[in-house]
Amino acid sequence: MTKLIKLAAALTLAAATSACTTETISRAVPLSAPLGATMPSADAVLLAPDFRVTQVNVVVPDTLTVSEDNGIKPRADIVWREDPYGDRYAQVKAVMEAGLTQGAKTLSGQKAVILDVQLVRFHAQTERVRYSNLPSKHEIEFLLTVRDTNTGAVIVPAHMVNATLDALGGNAAIVADRAGITQKSRIDAHLAQVITAELGKPMTL
Repeated sequence: MTKLIKLAAALTLAAATSACTTETISRAVPLSAPLGATMPSADAVLLAPDFRVTQVNVVVPDTLTVSEDNGIKPRADIVWREDPYGDRYAQVKAVMEAGLTQGAKTLSGQKAVILDVQLVRFHAQTERVRYSNLPSKHEIEFLLTVRDTNTGAVIVPAHMVNATLDALGGNAAIVADRAGITQKSRIDAHLAQVITAELGKPMTL
């Protein structure tokens, strides 16, 4: 009986030690990795970028699916209702270009670069969700590549950027509509902030 008690105590101690070790390792990982990188190696050099954007290229692949269903969350890559019914690919491309260009204009660095953006997901609200009290988000994701304006060489390889933001719904949406605060204006402002922050992340050499 004494041996069993000692064995149980030893196992408990080992488990506790293991948990502490795991937590310590997890906390040692940086919360935000450098631009275009995963985890820098021990001898990696971090460099603050100094970009000036000369061009923003946005591509919306025609392989992305579009839904006009007025459900809660249609299964599609593109859901956009604020513009009249029409070419949703062209409409979301215009929204992306406006927001990203707005943010890019605030950068005045020495290195002239081109931004290549490929849309992966642009899932805004349906009418049903917009004017309900259901929680919702504008889910926006894209691949970003940064190239040298003069040579075309890739400076930052293609990587995923998540630009998702909380959407307004119910009474908040109605108040916003009356104040002229559209989904488009909120998304554009958010995209501007996202791209500015993304291009300001340290680069690994």
